[in-house]
Amino acid sequence: MSHKNNLRAHTFDEKSKGMGFFRFLGFDKKNDLQNFINKGAVIVDVRTANEYASGHISGSKNIPLDTIKQQAENIKKLNKPVIACCRSGMRSSQAVSILKQHNIECINGGSWDSLQNKL
Repeated sequence: MSHKNNLRAHTFDEKSKGMGFFRFLGFDKKNDLQNFINKGAVIVDVRTANEYASGHISGSKNIPLDTIKQQAENIKKLNKPVIACCRSGMRSSQAVSILKQHNIECINGGSWDSLQNKL
């Protein structure tokens, strides 16, 4: 008897809307984002200066990813949590990893245009 017959596709039920597993792990991006906003978070856009100049979230700070390590202490001095963003969420994910190594409270806000619509 083949075990292939016992395999079936797993789907998320309507109630979980695909996020149940992540909520189980304690991650709920929408609530995390709102909590950070309520704490007066600063938005750090880690795209290049040229990308930032072509469009950005009003009030955000442009600190390109390649300078984030050098700027970590200055960011820490702001004494605010950080929501990092970029074009797609990849560079901001890297920035979050770096900032967390410097004990800065931060989350990945993903793409700047998507984040802008959530603020």
